[in-house]
Amino acid sequence: MTQKPDLGLLSLVRPRKLVSALMLGSALTMALLPQVLPAQEVVTPVQALTPEQSPVEMRPLSFADLAEQVSPAVVNITTSMLVAAPGGNNPAEGTPFEDFFRQFGPRSGEQAPTQRANALGSGFVISADGYIVTNNHVIADADQIQIEFFSGDSLPATVVGTDPNTDIALLKVEASDLPYVEFGDSSETAARVGDWVMAMGNPLGQGFSVSAGIISARNRALSGTYDDYIQTDAAINRGNSGGPLFNMEGQVIGVNTAILSPNGGSIGIGFAMSSEVVSGVVGQLREFGETRRGWLGARVQAVTQDMVGALPGLENARGALISDVPEGPAREAGLQAGDVVLTFDGATVTDSRGFVQMIGAAGADQTVTLGVLRDGETFDLAVTLGRREEAEGQLTPQGLPTEQSQYEGLGLTLSQITPQIAQQFNLGTDTGLVITEIDPASEAAARGLAVGDVVSDVANTPVATPAQVEEIVTAARESGRTSVMLLVRRGGDPRFVALPLE
Repeated sequence: MTQKPDLGLLSLVRPRKLVSALMLGSALTMALLPQVLPAQEVVTPVQALTPEQSPVEMRPLSFADLAEQVSPAVVNITTSMLVAAPGGNNPAEGTPFEDFFRQFGPRSGEQAPTQRANALGSGFVISADGYIVTNNHVIADADQIQIEFFSGDSLPATVVGTDPNTDIALLKVEASDLPYVEFGDSSETAARVGDWVMAMGNPLGQGFSVSAGIISARNRALSGTYDDYIQTDAAINRGNSGGPLFNMEGQVIGVNTAILSPNGGSIGIGFAMSSEVVSGVVGQLREFGETRRGWLGARVQAVTQDMVGALPGLENARGALISDVPEGPAREAGLQAGDVVLTFDGATVTDSRGFVQMIGAAGADQTVTLGVLRDGETFDLAVTLGRREEAEGQLTPQGLPTEQSQYEGLGLTLSQITPQIAQQFNLGTDTGLVITEIDPASEAAARGLAVGDVVSDVANTPVATPAQVEEIVTAARESGRTSVMLLVRRGGDPRFVALPLE
């Protein structure tokens, strides 16, 4: 029987060092599972110790009671699928007989030989009637899924729904009165850096293994828009994917998903998707069989410190800056490019990443209230969100060209877009002004602007001619501003850049 390869390899290249981030995924069946012991009687979790006790006394003497409490709800997951046989249609590939088998082997169009491969992962039960959470990459492409419980019983499972964006899957077995665990609070106040945690799962096919450590860091992002990973030094290896990360009350605060490692094994840098994200995804999968995230229909970017002087009414770098408002819910509600969103339904928006996560978590067709800063004034704006899954990939056409001329200033030369210039710089738009020259010693160059970038707005005002830019920059200087904001597009992607007024 062929082992299923781990398909979640992600290489992160850093200066002078290659680090592999391995999605734990389905562990190779490397050894027989040990004999599973019967479930034990549920006992109370480890009691929290008082701050008056010494640091040595505050360390738990044992995780045994906690492990015994939650073990009956943790499961091993075995998946099975058909894969192409090694060598495909030519089993002699790479040998002196390669040409012989190519000539007399299966003819073109014939199906390549296949065989069945098994792989392992982890999961946990969240309801007495058999709903089970795991990672999407644990069960992806599987045509058979078998759940092994701590008691030794085994049941087949079906897929309720999956979310590749957060790598979460929801399974279901036909059962009743199953032991289960609940999601806990994974917020920064409840799950702090330095707090004890315990991981459980099926590392390297060994089955029902426990490891413990602390929360090493929070709010880690690996590759996804909705990433909110808890970093832990609890030992996590291949096969732990989909397993729970517990707090000391026996609640799930994360789903073990990935590790950073140069060799494929645990070096104490593991990542668990926070329960705050997972519980929302699981709720939608359970209700709809799919995710239905909210969609604002606007592009956003981070507010940086150098932008503060160009945004009246903003004292420090906070909130989310709206960089583009194509057709969609945001435009219908009156949101504009250059607006800074400070609150979302009363909750403070600290940065653009958190804002995007708030929108997605709110769900489709929900009406939310945004606290907006515009031209130094704040006001509330009600927006009815669309559904992201339906709206992804939609684009809005741009405007029309005007006459040619140039503006020189701010370390830039801006030219109107003619058909010839559009062809020269391979532009997908003819609205705005294109940067045709840039002073390499200027702040514009230092902040990443380049020849071929398109400036569509200056100080939140659309520009079509260099004369408009001159007028806006002059007015900004006379008003005492120290910098001016440019909306710059590169390859169709917009971002704001604040440039100092010389």
